[in-house]
Amino acid sequence: MAIKDTPEEWTVTGTGMPFKGAKTGVRTDHVVMPDGSTATRDYQVHPGSVAVLALDDADRVLVLRQYRHPVRHKLWEIPAGLLDVPGENPLHAARRELYEEAHVQAGDWRVLTDLYTSPGGSDEAVRIFLARDLSEADGERFEVSEEEADMELARVPLDELVRGVLAGELHNSCLITGVLAVTAARTGQGLDALRPAGAPWPARPFTA
Repeated sequence: MAIKDTPEEWTVTGTGMPFKGAKTGVRTDHVVMPDGSTATRDYQVHPGSVAVLALDDADRVLVLRQYRHPVRHKLWEIPAGLLDVPGENPLHAARRELYEEAHVQAGDWRVLTDLYTSPGGSDEAVRIFLARDLSEADGERFEVSEEEADMELARVPLDELVRGVLAGELHNSCLITGVLAVTAARTGQGLDALRPAGAPWPARPFTA
């Protein structure tokens, strides 16, 4: 048996959306189980996200520190953001987030990995890109507001982030996934063997 995730959809006998916010909502589905019973499943409906592991020539990762109210923590993260519209090209969104959050552009882009953040309770899908050949972005800095106004930026050696992840000191899922994935890629076929930036993404199909 191939160790590979496969699409499958069980029968839904009824569905509703008891909450709908500006960007996400909560859906309730009544799903037929393999034994014939019906179970209720509540989950967050999410447009999808992108994140960027930006690695400079000194082997440092661009990270930011931001307050996250649901967990009452300031977390170190990598640049990330929502897909703004259905079908948006994720590479375009990733470039936008790297510019808006760090005022940085990249000359080389690869797909690092794709993941579902919490598939038991959300349909959120995230594509994490590897960005290299970094330079300061053209134009003026993007104006930030709300919790982003308090954001701190840093460039941290990749090895230090790996140590922090394994020590339980860093908790953001995209940062953890990104730094471990890029470390694993290096010990395998190398970073240049990663998928191209425009690789298909079945979880969030996009136009060119």
